Amino acid sequence: MCGIALIIHGVRFDLSALLINSTFPVPKSEQQLVFTIADLRAALRRRGPDSLGSWKLLLHSTVSSCLPEREIASSIEEVKEESSSEDERNCFSLANGRTESQFSTMPSSAAELHFFGASLQLRGISPIVQPLIDSSKNILVYNGEIFGGIDIGGEENDGEVLLQLLGECGSCSPYLHKTNNFDGMGEGSVPDILSRIKGPWAIIYWQESSKTLWFGRDGFGRRSLLVHWPTVADSRFLLSSVSPVSSDFEAGNGTTKLNFWEELPCGIYSISIDAPKLDGLFLGEVKRHEWTNSVLEELIKWERTSIEPKPEELHISSSKTLTRKHDSHSVNSDALPSKSVGPVQASNSVLAQTVLMALKESVMRRSSLHTIFQAGRHDVENELVPVAVLFSGGLDSMIIAALLHECLDPSYDIDLLNVSFDGQSAPDRISAKAGLNELRRIAPSRKWKLVEIDADLPTLTFETKHVMSLINPANTYMDLNIGIALWLAASGDGWVYEENSNYNDEDRQCIKYKSKARILLVGSGADEQCAGYGRHRTKYRNGSWLALHEEMKLDMQRIWKRNLGRDDRCIADNGKEARFPFLDEDVIKILLGIPLWEVTNLDQPSGVGDKKILREVAELLGLSEAAALPKRAIQFGSRIARESNRKNYGSNRAANQASAGSAVIHKQLDMA
Repeated sequence: MCGIALIIHGVRFDLSALLINSTFPVPKSEQQLVFTIADLRAALRRRGPDSLGSWKLLLHSTVSSCLPEREIASSIEEVKEESSSEDERNCFSLANGRTESQFSTMPSSAAELHFFGASLQLRGISPIVQPLIDSSKNILVYNGEIFGGIDIGGEENDGEVLLQLLGECGSCSPYLHKTNNFDGMGEGSVPDILSRIKGPWAIIYWQESSKTLWFGRDGFGRRSLLVHWPTVADSRFLLSSVSPVSSDFEAGNGTTKLNFWEELPCGIYSISIDAPKLDGLFLGEVKRHEWTNSVLEELIKWERTSIEPKPEELHISSSKTLTRKHDSHSVNSDALPSKSVGPVQASNSVLAQTVLMALKESVMRRSSLHTIFQAGRHDVENELVPVAVLFSGGLDSMIIAALLHECLDPSYDIDLLNVSFDGQSAPDRISAKAGLNELRRIAPSRKWKLVEIDADLPTLTFETKHVMSLINPANTYMDLNIGIALWLAASGDGWVYEENSNYNDEDRQCIKYKSKARILLVGSGADEQCAGYGRHRTKYRNGSWLALHEEMKLDMQRIWKRNLGRDDRCIADNGKEARFPFLDEDVIKILLGIPLWEVTNLDQPSGVGDKKILREVAELLGLSEAAALPKRAIQFGSRIARESNRKNYGSNRAANQASAGSAVIHKQLDMA
């Protein structure tokens, strides 16, 4: 996992190919943001504490003796972190009508691309420093994990393998992209390589042979990548994993300019650089490319073939649900072994077992120790917790925890990170303790650590302002509440109870504890795919199965913008990598292939019919109590929403009347 960024100076951009698509955002016209290179470095380093590198690529035009047109020559140089030259300090301070040339020593016929890469290395046997540069002067900064589609050896770093593959892509002539035939596509092209990847990624790649910059993020947006499109007021092109805290951040009220950055829509983009013309500026033509992987395209479209059941099919499905609930209450749960759950298992469908196997493979891919980089780590010998779970004790996190137990070597502890803004009284704290007991029942040999992370919202003045920068460009109280909860939980800084072998309450001793796990498994995507939200039930009741499907499809196609970019930034700020087992490509494919009425049955009450298929999976794992838990979002389960409502609106009632959850954070509301 890494923090990556790019700054481009000295290029005039042509965005017309993007704006033909009316769904693509139009760049803001008059937005500026003032921050320094040091600010950007600091924000990226929090994401990637193992190493941070920076290189500049300088482009300048030359006249060829054999060609009438200008050619582009390039040179690269490493930028040392301690560098504090005047142009670096001021290159982000383009205000008061001054132009970029006043802050740079570049010649007027030159362009500069400044690459940054901060690494939290999780794979390979040798340490790396990004940006990665090959002998052909191709440059890669990469934030992702390749879990399939491209072969990665157990001792290889996937970023280095990706650079090699991209370097072997069929290179085009520097002049070929000027013709109407060049689209960068085809077998062995950059889009072809990126379309093969199974797993989350965000990428910035300079292809030297074609003088083309490639960038993008995976089809579901599981890794953050923010973009600032050039405007009249600010002609820079910027990409970054995170928005730095800037001098525009207003300390008195915690707000900042939230419309400088945009979430980059999922996809693959290129900027073909042409030599300067009359005005001395290079021209960069921005294009968006299609995915070349037909399976991936189908997943992104998120179309299900079996949506509306026949009456007899729905009757059979409902009967199985009721039988399962009856059986689960008739079995003595304390007597259930780890892998077999007696009568309950017999009533579960083959479909649930298919989902269970796909989820187990997904967790295995995200927790296999041969893919975790350990060389050079001073704490490796004492590292007993390589992987942790964002844990509420709810259905999704219980499934992930139980599967992680089956996938992870039994000698390792598993941290369960739980955040509360109401001490021991928060619903998520109560369910987490109950979940811990159930996990200990099915896996008594595993050492589970419930890390209790307690917070008091009114005292989190600095933290709130910091998270405001992390969630940017998200700007509602709901985003902020979720962001604070995720950020605190991902810190892993809390308390655990040491217990004797019988786990007697009177023998427990509370000790301070900070999780060292670098990988955090998160349940994102389960509700969107299995109809876990209240709005799904409303859509179903108002418009039947087809309306439910369309709402779920909308959720999956906007999850990159509403959830995943924000969540990645808040979790990664602690030097942790979020991994999402429910958003594995194979899991998505399996769930899409199941009839909708087998995935969910919203005629049944909450805790029974919603996310029906996952409740069956939980029962297969022996989690009979978790299988009956209703959905509860983190902002409500941790009670941060209640505390935020009281702080900013005076009461929950007043906040509800103002629709506080979706309300934009205004300057007049004091965040301090």
